[in-house]
Amino acid sequence: MRQLAAALLAVVLLSLCALAVGRSPVELLRILTLGSVGSRFAIEGTLLKSIPLLLTGLSVALAFRAGVWNIGGEGQFITGAIAALIASHLGVVPAILASMLAGAVWASIATLMRLWRNAPEVLTTILLNFTAIHLLGWCVNGPLQERSAQYPQSDLAGASLPVAGELHAGIVIALAASVASWFLLYRTAAGLRLRATGLNARAAAWAGINVNAQLVRAMAISGAFAGLAGGIELLGTTHRLFERFAAGYGYSGIAVALLAQLHPLATVASAMFFGALATGAGELQRTAGISSSIAVFGQAVIILLLILFGSWRSRD
Repeated sequence: MRQLAAALLAVVLLSLCALAVGRSPVELLRILTLGSVGSRFAIEGTLLKSIPLLLTGLSVALAFRAGVWNIGGEGQFITGAIAALIASHLGVVPAILASMLAGAVWASIATLMRLWRNAPEVLTTILLNFTAIHLLGWCVNGPLQERSAQYPQSDLAGASLPVAGELHAGIVIALAASVASWFLLYRTAAGLRLRATGLNARAAAWAGINVNAQLVRAMAISGAFAGLAGGIELLGTTHRLFERFAAGYGYSGIAVALLAQLHPLATVASAMFFGALATGAGELQRTAGISSSIAVFGQAVIILLLILFGSWRSRD
């Protein structure tokens, strides 16, 4: 209920922002709605935006459930896309697997630093985000740059996901990942150990659970989901790499997971909401001249409202 209230309040606050630019809040809501679900084209755009949001949301949800603060979805998203491009000449399946492996390996660097030097993963994953951004810039200006060398981007990927209209098969993969995450967390002994570690690591260790092994496993799976998001975005939507490829999906996944209360199945609805918000914000920019960054403002408002509601609940 708190999540629904936060989402609705965020939409209301966004509509009131129209007053600052001399427009009607009702008009802003109308444009947001029509731009996100008002036509088949808008719905398809919302679904396409929701796919990477769902996967990065799952990445955050699984890690947070295990008590691992993975803030590195952006970097894992990027490295997954780079790996998918390199492996795309072998076919779609090898490219998808390569993206998951690259994301898992990139995330595991933070785990290694925690176990080796006790470095907090909040810090190391953020630093790895910046490292991945510079790695992407080097790739598209160097070894992976298009043959014509005119722009800082790669050539088209050697494979692409099957499509139906404007939608690609990534939506099926993302939904399957959501169900698989739910099954892992709530229907397996391995998931129970992950959740126990997240709830109380000391109690889990006392019960005989290898806490360090759970942290390694959770971060690797989390990174694999974020890497998969990057691979699907490359193979299904952009088909090439460029400097601003990630578009903030890794960070947006945090808002998606928090709105869903870290539940894998609820993450589907949360990703759809944020996907609709992003698509509607794009329509606002095209038709009303209001910056599409209003979607980022909406994400921030929702997170702040959830924190506020949580603090009120803790006092009751």
